[in-house]
Amino acid sequence: QVQLVESGGGLVQAGGSLRLSCAASGSIVSINTMDWYRQAPGKQRELVATITSRSTTYYADSVKGRATISRDNPKRTVYLQMNSLKPEDTAVYYCNAEVHPWSDDTYKAWGQGTQVTVSS
Repeated sequence: QVQLVESGGGLVQAGGSLRLSCAASGSIVSINTMDWYRQAPGKQRELVATITSRSTTYYADSVKGRATISRDNPKRTVYLQMNSLKPEDTAVYYCNAEVHPWSDDTYKAWGQGTQVTVSS
């Protein structure tokens, strides 16, 4: 059983920063692409940032220049550093990872989400 556990969310004032973490655990052979998504109330879940196994990154236009995604492969952890936060960044942030477990084929696993609230 593969688990993804996010942490680092919270309440922050506009202009502030947060660092989200997502750690994978379980019987994992490898982890390919790791992503951060977010879902604001009443809106669809959207992709925020992606990092491949070779650390190629992609950012949504809405966070480009304010977000940095990184990963620590030995720790099986992906990070999202968010700076210059805006009220519109308020959402539940979800970690997603393409994992290859020992006992199964590769699949996309989700974390439970961590709430980020930005006050104006």
